[in-house]
Amino acid sequence: MRNTIRLFALGAILLLTQNGFAQNEKKQDSTKTEKDTVHLSKIIINQADFRKQVMQVDLKMAPVNSAQDLLRKVPGLFIAQHAGGGKAEQIFLRGFDNDHGTDVSVTADGIPVNMVSHAHGQGYADLHFLIPETIKDIDFGKGAYYADKGDFNTSGYVNFSTFDKLENNLFKLEGGSFNTMRALTMINLLNREIKDKNFYVASEFNYSDGPFAVKQNFNRINILTKYSQWIDSKQYISILGSTFSSGWNASGQIPERAVSQGIIDRWGSIDPTEGGSTSRTNVAVNYRNLINENEEFSSNLFYSRYKFNLFSNFTFFLNDPVYGDEIEQTDNRSIYGFDNKYIRRFDLENSKITWTSCAGLRLDDIYDLQLSHVFQRDLLLNRLSDVSATEINVHAYTTMDWRIGKWTINPAVRVDHFVFNLHDRLNSLPAGQDASATRVSPKLNISYTQNSNLQWYLKSGMGFHSNDVRVVVEQNGKDILPYSIGSDLGVIIRPTKNMIIQPAVWYMFLKQEFVYVGDEAVVEPSGKTRRLGADLSIRYQPLSWLYLDGDINYANARAIDASKGENYIPLVPAFTSTGGVAVKLPSGFSANLRYRYMDAKPATEDNSVKTRGYFVNDLVLAYGRKSWEVNLQVLNLLDTKWNEAQFETETRLKNESSSVSELCYTPGTPFAVKAGISYKF
Repeated sequence: MRNTIRLFALGAILLLTQNGFAQNEKKQDSTKTEKDTVHLSKIIINQADFRKQVMQVDLKMAPVNSAQDLLRKVPGLFIAQHAGGGKAEQIFLRGFDNDHGTDVSVTADGIPVNMVSHAHGQGYADLHFLIPETIKDIDFGKGAYYADKGDFNTSGYVNFSTFDKLENNLFKLEGGSFNTMRALTMINLLNREIKDKNFYVASEFNYSDGPFAVKQNFNRINILTKYSQWIDSKQYISILGSTFSSGWNASGQIPERAVSQGIIDRWGSIDPTEGGSTSRTNVAVNYRNLINENEEFSSNLFYSRYKFNLFSNFTFFLNDPVYGDEIEQTDNRSIYGFDNKYIRRFDLENSKITWTSCAGLRLDDIYDLQLSHVFQRDLLLNRLSDVSATEINVHAYTTMDWRIGKWTINPAVRVDHFVFNLHDRLNSLPAGQDASATRVSPKLNISYTQNSNLQWYLKSGMGFHSNDVRVVVEQNGKDILPYSIGSDLGVIIRPTKNMIIQPAVWYMFLKQEFVYVGDEAVVEPSGKTRRLGADLSIRYQPLSWLYLDGDINYANARAIDASKGENYIPLVPAFTSTGGVAVKLPSGFSANLRYRYMDAKPATEDNSVKTRGYFVNDLVLAYGRKSWEVNLQVLNLLDTKWNEAQFETETRLKNESSSVSELCYTPGTPFAVKAGISYKF
């Protein structure tokens, strides 16, 4: 049975690597919703919003059911959760173990999600403040070819956009295995007859004990409100406010020997006091002015207030045989920023040009950035790091989209300037240290639309990610903005009106960098690396109610300066695949069978230790009429025994005389069921 389903899923699956070129959308009503039927046959290959069109079909035929599903919608992107549900997911994309976001840029409604100089890891991207049902679009791109994406855009970017307008009010209740509960409310606050103004609020509550021996007591509350209005026929404004708060217990990564020796079972914990809490409040104001048919101006202002507390124990009693090695990581900051963008269109005799320029700023005012050795959360044993800092990123870019005949040529250049300031409370002299650096990132994208069913493209460009402010000080401001350079060569093929296939090959080089290890308060160098790979994406909709999709990705990642056999990059998967089959009948019944496959990964530089690969299936069944719907979600349909997060770690247990280096892991979700009911009005 298992092999039959696996072969069926792999054979039926397909992939869509993002392609096309980042271009400005034509003037449109920002309150427009996706009421019209979306279908692969209606997608036009050479349109600027090709990626968004395909994603709209994906979202319609296979809707998201959780915050984790939002990231899984990106072709080729894998996630892993290993700290009780409240910590940001570990992200894998294009030969990168991005940790929690180091080399993938994540934004939501123009608000940057990645945290620079974060207590747990550079680029930490926690998306749990998003409510899945409020997401209108998911825009994504692989590689560093997009002028409007700056810091952390090396392996790719993801941007989430919420609805400006609700078509219906919505109540939803869900519950299931492991004392899991969820409640959702989305309410219009203005009369829907008013066409030029929209105002709604959405709230969500989540709770789960999880399958672990130590109850996760995971709880999260989210609130989002959004107001939008056309001031007149040319001016538009939207104001967004959101807040979320979360707390949880975690079982952490457990060593294999602890399970094999019977010290704990697969769902047990060595340190039952791991866990954390976090909160984030966002405010964003977006203004748009359609000056005339050929010009427009937009401005986006944002503010975020963020707090984070995480208790972890990766090594148990390796360093402290009495109290253990539990650490506390604390982050407390405010983020301010804006982006101002100007667009000018030129209609020439034989071609069209769209010129876009933008300038912006981001300021992180970090009040507390701490790493402490603690005992069972309550007792402070030693303060290992305690700093405050400010980090400023001033950026600007200009790009031209030139369409002439069957060709589209898109050159661009982006400039980012960083100013770092650090105050180390554990070292009185010097009282403050500062540094600055600038990165110039040119891009060039070219496409050739051979006909309405075939488009070739070549993308190239440089990207970068900033380093932690503590690395900047350690390196005296040198080599602190490591750049990447890469290119994609691919094609978009429509063999039939109901199928889209996208194969691509790609290459990326990443310069020397220095990494701040937040768990140990040390700086580690990482040499030059190169990555090359291939993506294949297929979308097929043979009938209006039947949809098949799949992504197959291969990546070969190696360290350039290391000798052969010692040059593997730990935790980088070589082969991954995701996809599924969706049925959406006019009667109101729908079914969605999904799979995700990750091959074994090297856990060490010499590949002597490898993680275990996995193949997991999920199933969603639903039946709905005009105003209500019931659904059943089955996670890990075949009850596969799999490990979600895996690390090669040196650890020592309580009664051991010496340490052992081996795989430590967080077990993946077992067979679980969740049922729900929703009501629209």
